[in-house]
Amino acid sequence: MAKLNSLLVIIPFFTLFVLSFSVSGLNTRVGGKTEISNVKEDKEVQDLGRFSVEEFNRRYPRHGGNGELVFSEVVEAQKQVVSGIKYHLRVEATQNGLSRVFDSVVVVKPWAHSKELLNFSPISER
Repeated sequence: MAKLNSLLVIIPFFTLFVLSFSVSGLNTRVGGKTEISNVKEDKEVQDLGRFSVEEFNRRYPRHGGNGELVFSEVVEAQKQVVSGIKYHLRVEATQNGLSRVFDSVVVVKPWAHSKELLNFSPISER
């Protein structure tokens, strides 16, 4: 009887475990990045790109004498659910009249009304 009760407890948990990794119709993994479509019209994404540039300028004034960056637009974006939402942005900005592209990572925690710039770096020239 104890063995039967153990099986009745273990089988549903095992089934849920297996199903959680093989939900049909979903192309994303839990914690995986998902592409954000139509980023040029997505106000939230564009605002996060602007925040990235402004925060970078605040942290690194004058950038070694190169002048401040001026936000142009976010050209690509992905999001990832972590403890909040992590946005991976490709941001276009100008510096001294020259257009440059940067990779930016911002974490947004809506329940705490906070956003934090984790990374902002230029994309290597090809």
